[in-house]
Amino acid sequence: MHVKEFLSQKGVKYQELDVAADKTAREEMLRKTGRMAVPTIMVGEQVVVGFNKSELEKLI
Repeated sequence: MHVKEFLSQKGVKYQELDVAADKTAREEMLRKTGRMAVPTIMVGEQVVVGFNKSELEKLI
């Protein structure tokens, strides 16, 4: 299961940013995480790098 499918099944609305094409989004991701890893999921101020289902379930 992928992040988008997981979030949709949970009824969570999300905004997808293409960090490969969007320089501003890429710089924000680097500033907040110090990493160039996708998926990077922000839940409020919490950051989850990679699809960590158990961590996402705690945050949503």
